[in-house]
Amino acid sequence: MTDIAKLTGVSQSSVSLVLNNASGAKFSDATREKVLKAAQELGYRMTPREPLALDAAGERNLIVYLADEISTSPHPVVNIDGARDAAFAHGRMLAVYSTHGNAEIEQQVLDATLGNPSVLGVIYATVYTRRVTLPAALSKVPTVLLNCYASELNLSSVVPAEVAGGHTATDHLLKAGHRRIGYINGEPWQDASRDRLKGYRTALATADLPFAPELVRDGAWSSGTGFEQTLSLMREPNPPTAIFCANDLMALGAIEALKQLGLRVPEDVSVLGYDDQEIARHTHPPLSTVVLPNYELGRWAVETLLQEEHNRAAGAPVRHRTVKLDGPLVERGSVAGLAEAKQLAINNISD
Repeated sequence: MTDIAKLTGVSQSSVSLVLNNASGAKFSDATREKVLKAAQELGYRMTPREPLALDAAGERNLIVYLADEISTSPHPVVNIDGARDAAFAHGRMLAVYSTHGNAEIEQQVLDATLGNPSVLGVIYATVYTRRVTLPAALSKVPTVLLNCYASELNLSSVVPAEVAGGHTATDHLLKAGHRRIGYINGEPWQDASRDRLKGYRTALATADLPFAPELVRDGAWSSGTGFEQTLSLMREPNPPTAIFCANDLMALGAIEALKQLGLRVPEDVSVLGYDDQEIARHTHPPLSTVVLPNYELGRWAVETLLQEEHNRAAGAPVRHRTVKLDGPLVERGSVAGLAEAKQLAINNISD
């Protein structure tokens, strides 16, 4: 979806609706044709889905998707999209429950669903990447963890490759010639914040650059903290020529702060985000960012659950594993190399 959206200029959500032939979605014929043509040009092909397994033989066809939150962030919904598409592609259905992280609600959902003979297994998902303590009931049903991990049960889990993402973002700025790279992190207690910072520091070390603590600020994932922390960074005696923000909302605040200071993006300061939220396409200039592979995380979780169940049925060994998925960097207009930025500035003056 990211590939097609980038090629066509259509949003990822619209690409998803077109490819899934969603009923009730109103698109012009031109938009639908553009998306399908781009998919074909990129080498993707539509595969027919198996009919849903609702036969009388009692085949288990229902996957319970248990999430702590689905509405407080845009990311869980895309996880669900990936899980749903993988389930449908294999003739299964996905039933989604949100518990708000409440253990009592969680237990009530499991009590109500696990007695259903159609249940094949459970996807246990969290909005923030973290270690979880799992309900005892999950030890009795095939389960895969999505965006979380646990030590008490031997279960497969999938999480984003945050260290790799932080490294990818910082390395992109380094290759553009930047050596003073500011970093606005998320809340420091979160796994994602710690790991993205680790990737930032690793990339600097790989380039033989010292870590400069004065170039790092803690934020709170909001555009407001991106704005305030950018003002703080630019007050440094030797301010950064590029700022890497640990999410797109903080990058949006960074762009606005730089504009308030009379600085241009990317001519004076480059800005790089993380997540590839919808808003990244609509900033001025459009935001270069690292994709958080939410859709692929959801697909992997369901496909792994189905593969493990297939192995059990065939008498083959089930090997549980923890996988970290990384996402690509999407180049738009908010990052320029130092030489390129100088030329852009000259062009703007001459204009």
